[in-house]
Amino acid sequence: MTRAPATIAILLMSACGPTKPARSELNVAAAANLTAGFQELGRQFEAQTGIHPVFSFASTAQLTRQIEESAPFDVFAAADAEHVDKLEREALLVAGSRAVYATGILALWIPPRSTSTVTRLEDLTSPGVRVIAIANPELAPYGQAAVEALHSAGLWDKLKPKIVYAENINMAKQYGASNNADAVFTAYSLVLHEGGTIIRMDPRLHHALVQELGIIARSPRQPAAQRFVQFVLGPGRTILLKSGYE
Repeated sequence: MTRAPATIAILLMSACGPTKPARSELNVAAAANLTAGFQELGRQFEAQTGIHPVFSFASTAQLTRQIEESAPFDVFAAADAEHVDKLEREALLVAGSRAVYATGILALWIPPRSTSTVTRLEDLTSPGVRVIAIANPELAPYGQAAVEALHSAGLWDKLKPKIVYAENINMAKQYGASNNADAVFTAYSLVLHEGGTIIRMDPRLHHALVQELGIIARSPRQPAAQRFVQFVLGPGRTILLKSGYE
C-alpha cells in the first residue's frame, strides 16, 4: 500500500522528535580586565534567564571603535567612563542606560617563574627585572593607570627602557605567563588567583578606574540587554567583588 505524502511527512516529524527553540543570545563587548569575572557572571545570568551572553573581550578603545563602526553588540562594558561618555555623545547608546558597575584595581604581578624579587615598586629598578609588560596606555585604561603610577612614584624615566606594550591587559598578563616579562602591570581581577607575587597599587598613584556600561542604541535585543544590565548592577556586583573589583 502506498502511503500518502502527508502521512510520510508526519512520520518523519515524529521520528525526528520535537524541535528545540533557538537559544536566545546577547552580544556583550567587554573590556579585557573583565575576562574572569564576566565569564562567571555570564554563567549565572544564563542559568537565571536562559539568555546566553556571547562576550567579546578586547581593549576599551578597540571595542569603542568597533561600536562606532556598527559592530553588532548589544551591551558595552568599558574599563573607564570616558569611552562610554564618548559613545553617549555620539548617540550610540540608549539614553539613560549608562551606569557605573565597578571600580577596578591596578596590580603589579611577578609571575611564579620570574627570578626577580619584587616586593615594592622601587624593586623594579633592579638589574634582575629586564622586561615590564604594560597594556598600551593609548588603548587600555589600566595601561594608562600603570604609566601614571610610575610617573607618580618618580620611576618612569628609570623604567621606560624596560617596558614593552601589549594590546590589552590580557595580553600583558600572557607576556608574564609565557616567561617573556619579569613583571606585569595588569588588573587585580586577572591575577587574583594566580601564583607568584601580587602587589595592589596604591590608588592615589593614578586616576580612579571607574568602569561604566551602556546599552547599544542600535541593538535589536534591548529587552535582553536591559536584563543583563540589571543583573550586573544587582546580583552581578557580588560576583565582581569576589573577582577583584571594588
